[in-house]
Amino acid sequence: MPSNTTTAPYDLVILGAGSGGYATALRAAQLGLRVAMVERDLVGGTCLHRGCIPTKAVLHAAEVADSAREGAQFGIHATVDRIDAAEIRSYAEKVVGRLHKGLTGLVDSRGIEVITGTGRLVVDADGPAVEVDGRLVRGEHVVLATGSYARTVPGVEIDGVRVITSDHALKLDTLPASAIVLGGGVIGVEFASAWRSLGVEVTVVEALDRLVPAEDPEISTALARAFRKRGISSALGSPVERVDSSDQGVTVQVDGKELTAEVLLVAVGRGPSTEGAGFAEAGIGLDRGFVPTDERLRTNLDRVYAVGDIVPGLQLAHRGFAHGLFVAEDIAHGRGLIDRAPTPVRDVEIPRVTYCEPEIASVGLSEAAARDLHGDAVETLTYDLGGNGKSQILRTQGFVKLVRQADGPVLGVHLVGARVGELIGEAQLITGWDAHPEDVAGLVHAHPTQNEALGEAHLALAGKPLHAHA
Repeated sequence: MPSNTTTAPYDLVILGAGSGGYATALRAAQLGLRVAMVERDLVGGTCLHRGCIPTKAVLHAAEVADSAREGAQFGIHATVDRIDAAEIRSYAEKVVGRLHKGLTGLVDSRGIEVITGTGRLVVDADGPAVEVDGRLVRGEHVVLATGSYARTVPGVEIDGVRVITSDHALKLDTLPASAIVLGGGVIGVEFASAWRSLGVEVTVVEALDRLVPAEDPEISTALARAFRKRGISSALGSPVERVDSSDQGVTVQVDGKELTAEVLLVAVGRGPSTEGAGFAEAGIGLDRGFVPTDERLRTNLDRVYAVGDIVPGLQLAHRGFAHGLFVAEDIAHGRGLIDRAPTPVRDVEIPRVTYCEPEIASVGLSEAAARDLHGDAVETLTYDLGGNGKSQILRTQGFVKLVRQADGPVLGVHLVGARVGELIGEAQLITGWDAHPEDVAGLVHAHPTQNEALGEAHLALAGKPLHAHA
């Protein structure tokens, strides 16, 4: 056990400086708590450096390519002369760099100590602490925020050249001519969408029977149809049987058939980064590597919280932000620094967006989940974006699907179509505040906007459709 214990314990020591960790730190410092944050890499974590931000920058570059290529339908005649993967990477890295500089400045301005090194949770007679390179950093409370890593598949060896993860994909200076994407979830369909727009021939392999299996089945059907139109192939309900790689490319055996491409992108989701962090040794009860908590994000150890991707449930940066804010305020409330205890974060109220083309956005319950709770006392309505003026201007197809309890509130909102991620904020208010269709129908939505589609859908569900058939 290290003997170099800090002489002035912190109120809060955070292990990990990703979305959940730095959000905890910023809010705690704002509330007057003394905070230390331990991070072995860069402040900002996966989301800023290897996930949300760089991937969405690549997706925007892909959107620009599509706009140029398809401009003739709007009377703008242009050609795509060259797609330079190195320049796309440089653009993404500049975005990341600017955000990282701003974040580190914010952390510094709040008086948060950032300790660089690999930390391990330690619990002794004096309570919880984090050991970093022989130094014991002790806090009245410890928050575990170690984030996630790109999962792999047993028997599929990642070589970083022919068989890669999303981390490798973001570092490519040259795009492959063809790719197989293993995994039809969020990460897989986003890369498949971006690469196709950038000229790559793409096949998505998914062991389950539909793309984005965590979404409503109607969303999956719409995305599969859109991908076929874009020339993205799919092999669904097909677990991988074997992968062979060589200097020429990769061969993937699926359902007795062989698929070949220059690279295989393994995009089967993310796992919790808890191994080697001392959690089990300290007495944390792990579940498949995740850290179970109660609704207030407390672990089974006294004064030890967990936030973000290591907590079972949705793995989303904004969930990590919400967890961090909650924990900071919960600790501050316990110390009498704020009068009101924060409300626990509920996964069902967290919006979800997949940034492929077309975009997917959802919040609340799917139809199946609603029926599990309420049986036949569930109503649904689907409003086609074909009736929305702005969607016609954008030349996008898709729909808004509402799920409600019969004669009750809206339980879920599910959208597919270009830019629908921008609509999910209002959708979250609708489901989070238990609004009835009549409540939303009474609101005036600006014309012409895609936001009108939410208003139109609720008008129809309230029994008074305007630009939709009764």
